[in-house]
Amino acid sequence: MTPFCPEAVIFDMDGLLVDSEPVWHFVETEMLRARGKAWDYAIQKDLIGLRMTDFWERMVGAYALTEAAGDLIGEATRRMIDFAAERIVTRPGANELLAYLRARGIPCSIASSSPMALIEAVVETHDWDGYFQHYVSGDDVVEGKPAPDIYLETARRMGFQPQHILTLEDSRNGARAAVAAGMVCYAVPDPTHNSHADFDGVTPYVFDSLHEVRQSLEQHCR
Repeated sequence: MTPFCPEAVIFDMDGLLVDSEPVWHFVETEMLRARGKAWDYAIQKDLIGLRMTDFWERMVGAYALTEAAGDLIGEATRRMIDFAAERIVTRPGANELLAYLRARGIPCSIASSSPMALIEAVVETHDWDGYFQHYVSGDDVVEGKPAPDIYLETARRMGFQPQHILTLEDSRNGARAAVAAGMVCYAVPDPTHNSHADFDGVTPYVFDSLHEVRQSLEQHCR
């Protein structure tokens, strides 16, 4: 692996910092069941990593839902926030990596497709206040992932050039966004929905855990 010592780090959130994908799956399944629909992996697999507006607009079309995407977003967000403390758990190595970066004085931010209310709820319930300079939601930019907008906007707010930033992603759509922004992307696949092979042709840097990411940085950044 080519040594890379970042000046700043941008984290995705869902599936990367927190193991929230099973909770999203539960919420989506329950919402669809209440409307007489069955959750379908063939539909969902291409939606992972999209911002909420794009995700639910496609859900409306794919499942022939009658409600507006905005109303469904509001319901899903409320359900997820209710689960934030008791069911959304930290991904292995997240706390150790954040502590390592803070000890080295490397600024961090979150760039997530989730609504800001959920980002703030997750940060609060995981006691991560003070670890991140900025939170940027998919709602803050014109185009969501896999477009590079959210990463470019986060870099602008942080005051760093893209080529000096390390991004951490768990989804192919997210990794595509980071690479399109001109950043180095380390992928840590969420085994609930993807594997190393999903990042072929996107990024060569794929790890099994955030522990491995930290170990790589410790090895190359001395």
